[in-house]
Amino acid sequence: MTRRIAILPDAVADQIAAGEVVERPASAVKELVENALDAGARHVRVDLENGGKTLIQVGDDGSGMGREDAVLALDRHATSKVRSAADLVGVATFGFRGEALPAIASVSRFILSTAEADGAGTELSVSGGRLDRVGDTARRRGTTVTVRALFFNTPARRKFLRSAASEMRAAHEAVATLALAHPDVGFELHGDGTCRLSVPAGQTQDERLADVWGRDLAGTLVPVAYAAGAFQVDGYVQRPGDAQPTGRRTQLFVNGRPFKDPFLVRAAEAGYRSAIHPGDRPSVYLRITVDAGEVDVNVHPAKLEVRFRDRMGVERVVEEAVRHALGALVAAAPVGDWRPMPAAAIGAGSGVARAALDELFTAETAPETGSDTGRGFDAPLMQLFDSYIVYQAAEGLVFVDQHSAHERVLYERIMAQLVGGGAVTQRLLLPLTLELTDEELDAMERHADELRSVGFEAEAFGGRSVVLHGVPAMHPRFDAGACFREVVADLARGRFGGWANGLERFAATCACRAAVKGGDRLDQAEMRELLLGLFATDLPPHDVHGRSTIVQLPLEELERRFGRR
Repeated sequence: MTRRIAILPDAVADQIAAGEVVERPASAVKELVENALDAGARHVRVDLENGGKTLIQVGDDGSGMGREDAVLALDRHATSKVRSAADLVGVATFGFRGEALPAIASVSRFILSTAEADGAGTELSVSGGRLDRVGDTARRRGTTVTVRALFFNTPARRKFLRSAASEMRAAHEAVATLALAHPDVGFELHGDGTCRLSVPAGQTQDERLADVWGRDLAGTLVPVAYAAGAFQVDGYVQRPGDAQPTGRRTQLFVNGRPFKDPFLVRAAEAGYRSAIHPGDRPSVYLRITVDAGEVDVNVHPAKLEVRFRDRMGVERVVEEAVRHALGALVAAAPVGDWRPMPAAAIGAGSGVARAALDELFTAETAPETGSDTGRGFDAPLMQLFDSYIVYQAAEGLVFVDQHSAHERVLYERIMAQLVGGGAVTQRLLLPLTLELTDEELDAMERHADELRSVGFEAEAFGGRSVVLHGVPAMHPRFDAGACFREVVADLARGRFGGWANGLERFAATCACRAAVKGGDRLDQAEMRELLLGLFATDLPPHDVHGRSTIVQLPLEELERRFGRR
């Protein structure tokens, strides 16, 4: 009987392991740099030729190895990090798999040069997984690994490598990611004699971000610091107004280890809900800290993915962390002395709301401490170009875009209506009759409940005609007919997608269509009511499209322009 099962030779097994761990030059660079970091290196230098296909050299000033350890490190499953299966849970180092060095050595011409602090240097030469030479060498403490002709003995794998430029970009990304994770360590990356990255040791996190991502992008980021349950999240996210459809950067870490997780990135984007345009993608740099036993980092051969014990919990905390950071933008921008207002009174136009507005803007009552800092806001308001509200704050001038501000106020009110009990509808003494297209009429009938929840009561009147019996009580200048037409047209075009996913976009569109416009003249009471409503929202600095609602001119800048500073 013919035997069909056979034990693979060690050389073939090593090459298979190499295919799992080392997919391309960037994979080898990542593994070697991680080994250097685990060895306690304070400076790591990477040199590449031809994108790493010809040469990869990684040198560090870490602890180094003695001769016996250096030889043993080239055996499969040799490691200094793991002693038992229990050590795999909560492992905190990078190079614990024990496969990188022998895997790389099995598919390249490989030289390992290493020395401990007080020991003699050792140099090993390996070709295609076969140890050729072990000798002495003169060198400082640390390790240098030289990899030449990667995949020289596996031509099928080498054939699938990309261009030198593409491989260089991938290697740069691998080194840059590790540099972001370790601002205390210096990194250098040289490609074909050109320095591609150079960052010194001992940087702060924001300094490292500026050097790696660029100062322009780093200047658009705001800090994140949040903790809930088992998770702590810190880092940086992009200001909503600076998010763009393309060119965004994302980086996630868990307990200092970089990883990829599109669902967590999506959770971070959910924290921007209603603060950016649906097509924009903000840059995100987040570090998640959790007990090591709550995350499994050994679920991917290249350690690019992790598995959280509480998946829903970490997604929720990431979303909350981003929303908390964006809300903190308000506190960071001194725009006057505001006191919270019950949400039910915002924009209601009731006598209660009007009385509260009058009290807020004209009160002269000092706080119990007797200082003037807590006085009610009594600065005069001015409208510029029938579009911008201007007032004097303690530290300069504040400009508010009336349309963007009203969008934010109405959006939050409409969202509350959609998920709550619905809007208060104003019955029309004389109903409005409108003409719709067939597609718009179908959309109106499909979404009658949703339209009713925001205050529109409409019914078909025969043919393509529709009669509006009730409309939302938005504001005195509200053009109910035009708003209804525009919202129904958007529904007919399928702009909102599935209703469950498009709820926020629907509310944003309703708010945009219903808000006061640039060019609408507002009186003092209307401006005050608008400002009060704006500063009672969750994200007053941005409208539903991510544009700024507030711009400040600091007193220092004004004095500098007039030569007083």
